[in-house]
Amino acid sequence: MSEADGILRVRQPISVHYRWSAGPNATSHLQGLIEGRLIGKRCPGCELVYFPPRNGVCPKCARILADDVEVGPKGTVTTFCVVNVPFLGQKVKIPYVAAQILLDGADISMQHLIQECEAEDVRIGMRVEPVWKDRSEWGPTLESIAHFRPTGEPDVKLGAEAGAS
Repeated sequence: MSEADGILRVRQPISVHYRWSAGPNATSHLQGLIEGRLIGKRCPGCELVYFPPRNGVCPKCARILADDVEVGPKGTVTTFCVVNVPFLGQKVKIPYVAAQILLDGADISMQHLIQECEAEDVRIGMRVEPVWKDRSEWGPTLESIAHFRPTGEPDVKLGAEAGAS
C-alpha cells in the first residue's frame, strides 16, 4: 500500500473460478480432438457440416445440429494473413501464416497456422494437412494440432476461380 496525494492504493491480485460445460454438441468434437480425430456436426435441415461446431445451432436454418461427421484431416487454404508484427509472449517465428482452412467434408473454415514452408509460398487453394503434437500433449483443444503443412497435392480452385476454368 502507498499513500500518494492522500489516495490510498491497494494492489490486489484477483481471479475468477468457474466451471464450463461443453454441452452435447461440443462434447463429441472435443473428445475427437483427444483421440486425434476431427469431428464436426451436420445440420439435419440444410445438411451443412460445421467444424468446429461452435454453438450447436445452424446459423443458416436455425435447426439444432445433429449427426457427428468426421472431417479432414486434409483441407484447403481459403484465405490467409502473413503476420510480421511481434507481440508479447509470441512463440512462432516471424513471419508466420495464419490461415482459414476448409477441411475436407466441412462447410465452414477454421483458423490455424501454416508452417513447414515459406510464408511467401502459401496461397489460396493450397492443400494442407495437420501436424499433431506428441500424443501425450493431446487434449480437448485445437492446440493438439501444432500447425498445418502443405501436402504437395495440386491446388484446389475456389469460388470465382473455379467458375473461370
